[in-house]
Amino acid sequence: MHTVLFDLDGTLLPMDMEAFLRAYLQELSKKGAAAGYNPVELVEVVMDGVDAMVRNDGTMTNEERFWELFISRIGGSRDVHQQVFEEFYLHDFPRLEKTVQPSPLSRQAVEILKDKGYRLVLATNPIFPRLATLERMRWAGVEPEDFALITTFENCHFAKPHPGYYRQILEVIGAAASECLMVGNDMVEDLAAAQLGLEVFLVTDNLINPQGADYSEFLHGSREDLAAYLAKLPDRK
Repeated sequence: MHTVLFDLDGTLLPMDMEAFLRAYLQELSKKGAAAGYNPVELVEVVMDGVDAMVRNDGTMTNEERFWELFISRIGGSRDVHQQVFEEFYLHDFPRLEKTVQPSPLSRQAVEILKDKGYRLVLATNPIFPRLATLERMRWAGVEPEDFALITTFENCHFAKPHPGYYRQILEVIGAAASECLMVGNDMVEDLAAAQLGLEVFLVTDNLINPQGADYSEFLHGSREDLAAYLAKLPDRK
């Protein structure tokens, strides 16, 4: 094993996902109203766009899939709409930092692996643009240069938990599933990596387990446990 994939939200970036989503939609509504959108309609279309990305069949990127649905519902010019969203992610989205609870253990985990010579992938669900992903990485205390690949809606053709998402990562980085570890906190989205043969470590501090499924067969533990586990991995240099 020489490559480690990290989920972001709830894994490297501790958060209450429901609280984050509420605040996100509130900020988006305010931006939408100020830009002349019907805020209720805007939120509905954005959420339907997320659903379209989750159901993406791989024939186009998630970004293309999102804008296909958005324009079909709202109309107008994609360039104009895209400018509004870019302004939102640059100026309004950063206010959501108050909804998260960063941990120094996240930076520690990344540094342990870098020092040992492991290749890292930021395997966050690619339903956000790169701007929003880099901002959340900043909150988590990790840097873009730490990662060989950062998945965003611009460069992915699938979303979690579709196995095609993990398959595309393996193709891009040129690795076999058996050479990789997926670190995540979602029993549905992140554990899907195990279907392809990746080893999985579930971070239980912000575990998302809606069905109350048994995860005892998988590596699991707190962020402190994760750091201890990573520290014991062999040196790859």
